[in-house]
Amino acid sequence: MTLKIVNLCKKYDDKFVLRNVSFEAVPGEILGIFGITAAGKTTLLRTIAAKEESDGGEIHYNGKDLTFLPSSAREIELPEISNQSFWNRIFNTQKTSELADGEGQVLALESALENPDDVILLDNSFCQMDLLLREENQKFLREKVKEKKLTVLLASNDFEEIFEICDRVAILCGGEIAQIGTPQEVYQNPATAEVARIFGRNNLISVRRITSNKNDTQEFQTLDGSHRIFAAMQDKKSLAPINQNSLLAIRPEHISISFGASFPEDNLLKAKITGVKFLGHMTLIKLDAEGLMLEAMVLRLVGLNIGDECVVGLPIDRILILKD
Repeated sequence: MTLKIVNLCKKYDDKFVLRNVSFEAVPGEILGIFGITAAGKTTLLRTIAAKEESDGGEIHYNGKDLTFLPSSAREIELPEISNQSFWNRIFNTQKTSELADGEGQVLALESALENPDDVILLDNSFCQMDLLLREENQKFLREKVKEKKLTVLLASNDFEEIFEICDRVAILCGGEIAQIGTPQEVYQNPATAEVARIFGRNNLISVRRITSNKNDTQEFQTLDGSHRIFAAMQDKKSLAPINQNSLLAIRPEHISISFGASFPEDNLLKAKITGVKFLGHMTLIKLDAEGLMLEAMVLRLVGLNIGDECVVGLPIDRILILKD
């Protein structure tokens, strides 16, 4: 009973919003559709639900071709709390100001799961809920999905929400699927620079390679600050030619900060602290390494002040090599 999307296309006027989008989702799974604002997430869900006509491609479920079936015959639910007919169906009246948007999202979710179709499409369905309400309803959704073997597509631009409830995630970039995998797989090994840029915080460093692609450890020179940085070879396909720019990526939590002894095997750079932002469970540190701007994430704020000079370490095995 797999939902299969094959080369789905959608355009407005002459501009493609979706181009050859293909993926599969299985019963008992929540597949996240992640992308920045205006990436085409809502259009994708509405096209699958036949709320919008496609401009090419196929939609199959349980071996049945749904491509040309109307919305009512697809067994696909797309709750829309902004739709007046939804409020009429729930309250037999019009929505009033007494109902908060978060409560409306709860009711939309409960309604969709009460007598669910086989496939449920959720579009930012938790964005108006407070933290406790969100956690409660995310747990409720996961339980119902597993219990009733539902297939759920969850569109979101909330990186943490994807990690919280999705089994897999499809990254939508420029109207195309750039990568599919578990949230952990995509976070740890983004397939492209764009995925690395949008899926969680990342330091993207423009560089040029200065060693042969035959070496196990590659040496690069940064365009900002002219630092020499080493990175372990992951895949020769990711290496740009020596005379062309490429990108290195390292997550903020993988950068170390010290004021004394450091690990010599790391790429060590002198830096100045230019910003400190407390985020509750973590603290974000902004750094200037002679023109190379970096961000590091630390658990505890101890002895870190704006203007302090320090040494930052970029572990070789934590750096990803990406094409620009």
